[in-house]
Amino acid sequence: MVLVDNYGRPTLSLRIAVTQNCNLRCGYCHREGETTTSNPEEMTEDEIVGITEVAISLGITRVKLTGGEPLHRKDIVDIISRINKLRGLQDLAITTNGCFLASLAKDLAAAGLRRVNVNIPTLDTEKYRNLTGGNLRNVINGIREAVRVGLFPVKLNMVLLRDVNTTEIERMISFAEQTGTILQLIELEPINVSKEYYKKHHYELDEVENRLKKEAYEVKTRKHMQNRRIYFLPRAKVEVVHPIENTEFCQHCTRLRVTSNGKLKPCLLKNGNLVDVLTPMRNGADDKELTQLFIEAVKRREPYCHS
Repeated sequence: MVLVDNYGRPTLSLRIAVTQNCNLRCGYCHREGETTTSNPEEMTEDEIVGITEVAISLGITRVKLTGGEPLHRKDIVDIISRINKLRGLQDLAITTNGCFLASLAKDLAAAGLRRVNVNIPTLDTEKYRNLTGGNLRNVINGIREAVRVGLFPVKLNMVLLRDVNTTEIERMISFAEQTGTILQLIELEPINVSKEYYKKHHYELDEVENRLKKEAYEVKTRKHMQNRRIYFLPRAKVEVVHPIENTEFCQHCTRLRVTSNGKLKPCLLKNGNLVDVLTPMRNGADDKELTQLFIEAVKRREPYCHS
């Protein structure tokens, strides 16, 4: 059984924000579209696993844990271990800033984590500190350790910011080649950033993508990942992620999200159509009732470009 929305789009993947806490202060972070400024009560380990189990029973086979910083949770290895044991799961990934990855990568892999995305906007130490407040060396060590323990693929998420890091693309491609990772170039989203910040730093990726096309010896399209394209360069693979309000992106979206406070979120860009699944769960709702909440959330899914 696979849940399909009113626009014929299957719901195949689930992104779960396991926390809104983070040790960094990245000005471009969209926080999975959550607008809560105070720290909401987090879901427990049992609740995260329970929600995931219902999702998998409805045909969702790919799960990614996000935040905030998911590795900020002390029980993250246990969460991954339990989700990995759920029958029907095909892919389990995490998105992290990488600061704690060096010390956790081995345990995460042993627990069943398949792959990891690491947010790394620059390879310049001082620039990284100014952008995030963090230590770039910790992130690089985390990336190398994730590769060493066999997490695959390890992807580098590089949000491009005008007049900040757009001249570093070639350097990041070389770093991807050296580390055996995949580079994802991501266009800044107008989500949880001010209009002024977006206007100042938004950088369209069309010109970058045209350059990649000329250099690539092969180009593939990821059908169930918003038709985004992967460019196979002689040195490395580069994936390009255009804005989520892009018509093609929305029309091929297969995601459902869970907010850090336990609400099903049908669209990254909307907060008026959430479905609370945590409160009913805490009030004793059984799997049948929780299934109906998932079905309702999928009914509310629609391409943002149709809004």
